[in-house]
Amino acid sequence: MELRVIDKEETELAIEIAGEDHTFMNVLKGALLETEGVTAATYDVNPEQSGGQTEPVLTIKTETDVDALDALEDGADRVIEKTEGLQDAYEAAV
Repeated sequence: MELRVIDKEETELAIEIAGEDHTFMNVLKGALLETEGVTAATYDVNPEQSGGQTEPVLTIKTETDVDALDALEDGADRVIEKTEGLQDAYEAAV
């Protein structure tokens, strides 16, 4: 997975996530919206309306006391926890 920071401020982050689609981006966005201190999380994958951009761009906004990059890390950790929980439930059911 390739990441490219487009814009970084303390409480706002825009990052391009190469090679991903709606499936992953929706999961990550959902996890970010459940993360304490995150006030907004969205992504754009529409190249025609985005000046030719072809990779998804994730935008995160946070409260003033929460660093956006730390929030991204927390959101990614939450995705890992959810997938491990799903794997555990699957293995218990089989």
